Amino acid sequence: MKEEQPIIFLHGLVSSGQGFKGRLFRRVLPSILTPDFTGPLEERMAQLTPIIGDRSGWTIIGSSFGGLMATLFTRQNSQQVRKLILLAPALAYSEYTIDPDPPISVPTIVFHGEHDEVLPLKPLRTICKKIFKSFVFNIVDDDHRLKKTVQALNWPDLV
Repeated sequence: MKEEQPIIFLHGLVSSGQGFKGRLFRRVLPSILTPDFTGPLEERMAQLTPIIGDRSGWTIIGSSFGGLMATLFTRQNSQQVRKLILLAPALAYSEYTIDPDPPISVPTIVFHGEHDEVLPLKPLRTICKKIFKSFVFNIVDDDHRLKKTVQALNWPDLV
């Protein structure tokens, strides 16, 4: 029996794995993990590491602050990650910088709302060009929460 590819959803700073996106993902991707993370970034990263363990082949879906977590994890553990899907990732926070050298080679798909008032579009696109070797940047008619976009995507095909 073929083992399913592991998938995990990393939620944003003020949400949880039990929120709208977590519930939607569990419905359309039954094997997905949607853990809750608390505390500052360093604590959240320490909570993520044992969940991922030493397993490889992960698809990581990161939303906002979870997108920052997903990118930082992948920067340090790219051999464990098969694909990154970033939803309005918080990569433009000045207090968190991601070393662009060498660029992350994991295939990455970014969705960002053109009406996002939390994370500006232009700096994010510039940062993505620096830190990802291969990425697709999708500008969508949505806001920071990307609720319309998340509901409209064909997640089984995307992951």
